[in-house]
Amino acid sequence: MSRISGAFALLQAQGRKALIPFVTAGDPRMNMTLDLMHAMVEAGADIIELGIPFSDPMAEGPVIQRASERALENQVSLNDVLQMVVAFRETNNVTPVVLMGYLNPVEVMGYQAFAEAASKAGADGVITVDLPPEEGEEYIAALKSHKMDPIFLLSPTSTEQRMAYICEQAGGFVYYVSLKGVTGAASLDVSSVEKKLEQIRRHTDMPIGVGFGIKDAPTAAAVAQVADAVVVGSALVKRVEDNLGQPEKIIPEIITLLSGIRSAMDAVSS
Repeated sequence: MSRISGAFALLQAQGRKALIPFVTAGDPRMNMTLDLMHAMVEAGADIIELGIPFSDPMAEGPVIQRASERALENQVSLNDVLQMVVAFRETNNVTPVVLMGYLNPVEVMGYQAFAEAASKAGADGVITVDLPPEEGEEYIAALKSHKMDPIFLLSPTSTEQRMAYICEQAGGFVYYVSLKGVTGAASLDVSSVEKKLEQIRRHTDMPIGVGFGIKDAPTAAAVAQVADAVVVGSALVKRVEDNLGQPEKIIPEIITLLSGIRSAMDAVSS
């Protein structure tokens, strides 16, 4: 059983839902990411989503775009991100790590080389935002050959046919993008999310995580009542950005936000 499958199985046995926080690797500084990862686990994270900085992160809103820009200014590369996972695994061999990024850096490294390096580093899955699974046969095969879960996105506009195809190709969990638009945008209609998840569940037994638009504890709690996992990204990255001048406040702020979200989720899902 993979770390991701194991995490969801344990949570299901406990009657709890997964909290999946996102941060951009290397933001605000390369040497802070490892501490952030451990702090998120301390605050209740079940799976960590680690963003690979990219120059044109098309799915991201302005908050995460600026985080990528800061990380790239720090010259953070894909290899650096993998080394952060290696360092994390030195003291945490339990919490799954999912890499989230775009195809170009992976293509430069090569599919097999990337899959092997990511697996050896201790990563468990990859979300490659701009790769349609219909065009990813070689890449998906490379990931699966190294026991890495290829995690794909579904959206409010996904058809039944596409849901079926993506669920067939995916591993680990299915990521439902709850809003039309980019990360950090708009407000969430949980009733619409619930209806879409009912559709998706007709095509898969895998857990379904919901992300985009989850900014606070009440929203996370509402989503936790209908989804298997709650993904929180822009709200955390905004805490980083708001404290660039006082970096010592970043980790306490993130722990406070995540702890509140964890408590609110547990209150409704137990």
